Amino acid sequence: MTKLLFLLASGSVLLAASAALAGEPVSLRSNALGHGGVVTLGDLFDGAAGSSATVVVARSAPGTQAVLDSGDVQRAAHAAGLDWDNTQGLRRIIVNIVAAPRTTSAGSSRTAHHLRAPAQVLVYAHNMMAGDVVAASDLEWSAEAVAADDTPHDAQAVIGKAARGPLRAGAAVTIHELVNPKVVRRNDMISVDFSSDGVTLSLIGKAMGDASAGDPIEVMNTSSKKIIQAIVVAPGRAVVGPAAEAVRANPIFRTAALP
Repeated sequence: MTKLLFLLASGSVLLAASAALAGEPVSLRSNALGHGGVVTLGDLFDGAAGSSATVVVARSAPGTQAVLDSGDVQRAAHAAGLDWDNTQGLRRIIVNIVAAPRTTSAGSSRTAHHLRAPAQVLVYAHNMMAGDVVAASDLEWSAEAVAADDTPHDAQAVIGKAARGPLRAGAAVTIHELVNPKVVRRNDMISVDFSSDGVTLSLIGKAMGDASAGDPIEVMNTSSKKIIQAIVVAPGRAVVGPAAEAVRANPIFRTAALP
């Protein structure tokens, strides 16, 4: 009996300890804004309360976007006594940075002005090889790099793009060094679809080259050996006819990578 009481008492202590260690539940704001170059837990979460002033990012220029790794944010929240369960399974969080100072409910300014960075440039966080696809974790903001004419102010403009050649850590990101990733490779067997006025036809052919979404490609009909001119729209898929013309007219296939 003494042993049973001891085990029950130990279990109660463990449960109490677990409850004490549990953080304050918070929810991610749907449209988080950083202020004056600084992003805090209060900017990211509703319910941050006493931890709202904890700085998560302190080097993003107003007018840009901070790209945060959700795992890093979750760890920062936990360290501050908050519990964000990330039920949506987000991999990154995009925060728009504005120049206006954040205010408390009483309307007083509470910016961390000493952490502001007056000029920030989007750079590569580490070296990258040709063909590597850019992810949020590959980018950061720097006050030391010099922007090029085509350096984007929005990280979303390059996430999902592939490197044309080797890229150096700390170098300013430039659009001309990146391309849409190849979604079709030479000799791949791909589907070529035609659709018009309710009629849909499809065949499987051999790709005669590499191509990104929106690129033209030659496809060989393996039965007739004839070459078809098509437009790639997705991995393993191309279109001809009206659908191809629609793709050519859509700027998203010329300026953005596939999600």
